[in-house]
Amino acid sequence: MRNFYRLAQGVDIVPLMNAVARQPGLWNQHRFRTTFPNTPHVDVDDIWIRFSDPSKCDTTTNVIGDDFPIWHDAAAKLPQAKTIILDLMRRVEAYELGRVLITRVRPGGRILPHVDKDGSYVNTEDRARYHVVLAGEPGSLYRTGNETVCMRTGEVWWFNPMEEHEIVNNSKDDRVHLLVDVRICP
Repeated sequence: MRNFYRLAQGVDIVPLMNAVARQPGLWNQHRFRTTFPNTPHVDVDDIWIRFSDPSKCDTTTNVIGDDFPIWHDAAAKLPQAKTIILDLMRRVEAYELGRVLITRVRPGGRILPHVDKDGSYVNTEDRARYHVVLAGEPGSLYRTGNETVCMRTGEVWWFNPMEEHEIVNNSKDDRVHLLVDVRICP
């Protein structure tokens, strides 16, 4: 595979998923990513842990000056995420943390085909994006380029955001991922 690599499996996601389930009000506090015109993420619910400053989100077009994501309130309310994030960073020898989101696609939902080609978070060679699968069942399909995988609960995957990708959740349960952008040591 050229567009995916399964880095790990068996990650203990129970503490984080338990914390998320106990705090449903964390979902969709920030709607920019899922509501801007022509967004491919219209079927997605988000929890922003570390993301753009909302004052830099132009609701008509884009994120302006997205070089420095900030910590959001959810980070303090979900300290279990930091354990997973720091373990991942150590494992891949990352030296800088970028965006961190928890995303949910409900059964029957999808993320429309798109390419993450704009912004420094993808346009630097030493940047990488990882998915820590908090809930992933058969039927939740992730296509990048001409490759399709089913990411399962407790797995960690690298994927290539510069190729066209889309998600279709044909499973019976929510698809929930912790997305982590990092810079990797050369």
